[in-house]
Amino acid sequence: MIPHADKLRAIAAQHPYPLLFATISGAHLYGFPSPDSDFDLRGVHVLPARELLGLKTGPETIEIAEDRDGMELDLVTHDAGKFFGLVLQRNGYVLEQLFSPLLVQAMPEHETLKAIARKCITRNHAHHYLGFAAGQWKHFHKEEPRRLKPLLYVLRVLLTGIHLMYTGEVEANLLTLNDSFQLAYLPELLKRKLAGPEQGGLSGADIGFFDSEYARLARELELAHQSSSLRDVPEGREELHDLLLWLRGVGPGQSTSRPST
Repeated sequence: MIPHADKLRAIAAQHPYPLLFATISGAHLYGFPSPDSDFDLRGVHVLPARELLGLKTGPETIEIAEDRDGMELDLVTHDAGKFFGLVLQRNGYVLEQLFSPLLVQAMPEHETLKAIARKCITRNHAHHYLGFAAGQWKHFHKEEPRRLKPLLYVLRVLLTGIHLMYTGEVEANLLTLNDSFQLAYLPELLKRKLAGPEQGGLSGADIGFFDSEYARLARELELAHQSSSLRDVPEGREELHDLLLWLRGVGPGQSTSRPST
């Protein structure tokens, strides 16, 4: 069940273009929202052909933010052409948006896109997760006092990457991931994050332990990348091309059938 579903659908309905999909990302997707966490909606809008072929082109990215009854709502979407290009790159972030189970709004073609995107998952997505984790780890160490939120982001990113390399499945929820990884310290960290404020702190006594955990999990992700049976290059380019033409209203056979997967 999606929390505050009506409010989220209302902000999605404000979008000036048709939405291929809108899903919840951020802390709610990752399984550790604080009581004061905002709602991050991410998705794809579809610009009509007339706003791509003329001199007046439509926006590739649109952001809508508002506060409803004290709850911060944030919707960011990319045009389908830009998003499809990101799917063909080693960008785990867009995959997490696409495969988020917290679905607010979607066209039927959302399922078609997910089927194609599975063919675009490669072993090189490990580089996305290694790079993102390294950036978050630097951020964690720059702040005083050290905060719990960046630490959980690092752990989530590394576990998501390892899981993806071994299974080919996108899983961003830290609670679900820990069903497999069984990190004994994680339930307590999540309990503190779920109960406390967004800026909750971390005791200095644990810093050395988590330094070693970061190094261990990063190394595990590197090994998972080396041994992964995932493909080396994405295979869905032509299907994404056909789907994009379909969504623009200029695809072959537009009046009779959807692109196949």
